[in-house]
Amino acid sequence: MADDSRSRTKGVFTSYAAIGDSFTEGVGDPGPGGRFVGWADRLAVLLDDRVPEHSFRYANLAVRGRLLDQIVEEQVPRARELAPDLVTFCAGGNDIIRPGTDPDDVAERFERAVADLASVVGTVMVTTGFDTRGVPVLRHLRGKIATYTAHVRAIADRYDCPVLDLWSLKSVQDRRAWDDDRLHLSPEGHTRVALRAAQVLGIEAPADPDQPWPPLPPRGTLEVRRDDIQWAREYLGPWIGRRLRGESSGDHVEPKRPDLLPL
Repeated sequence: MADDSRSRTKGVFTSYAAIGDSFTEGVGDPGPGGRFVGWADRLAVLLDDRVPEHSFRYANLAVRGRLLDQIVEEQVPRARELAPDLVTFCAGGNDIIRPGTDPDDVAERFERAVADLASVVGTVMVTTGFDTRGVPVLRHLRGKIATYTAHVRAIADRYDCPVLDLWSLKSVQDRRAWDDDRLHLSPEGHTRVALRAAQVLGIEAPADPDQPWPPLPPRGTLEVRRDDIQWAREYLGPWIGRRLRGESSGDHVEPKRPDLLPL
């Protein structure tokens, strides 16, 4: 059975490949040279700290906007070829939020990819969806996301995969865990996810990912509503339009680190 407890004990990882979409690429967490950092890169640093210098290798194959079938076609074969000790696999979110998609069908395709990876990779860590109850518009997809999350946990049980459970990570339900677009994590949000991922893998994290946020000054209802309207005009409307047209913002984006290289 998959074990996503904080006490999970695993061997040392000397190689790691991350596959997925914008969440794993690190959108919302800008770094040097116009590239993104993100939770996967931050997790890689924590893993690197546990092995002898220059012995850890890492590749981030994730590309923003990718759907599950694109990830399976483009990234899974490369991850199989690299055959690292650890693969983190987060996919299906962009499919689930599209109108008319069936979470049961998406889960079946996700499971086939997990089985494929598990046959050659030491450990495959899968990732659940976020709880969207506090997100305008996306809160209406909460049941659909919860169904897919339940499938992901069941798949993890069948293939003995550790689970990065984002649904239960309460700290990312705070607005400060998210970028201005409210669709991607902020640098602090990515940091919290990386810390939780380390705990799932049995690594002592340098901080508590669920550490409470400092209190915020109270805000009036009209101020909150005004911010929501501005956000909907600037970010949500264009985002929905792209999804309805089947467009992706990541069609021409290359993976950050296509090969297993030292950090």
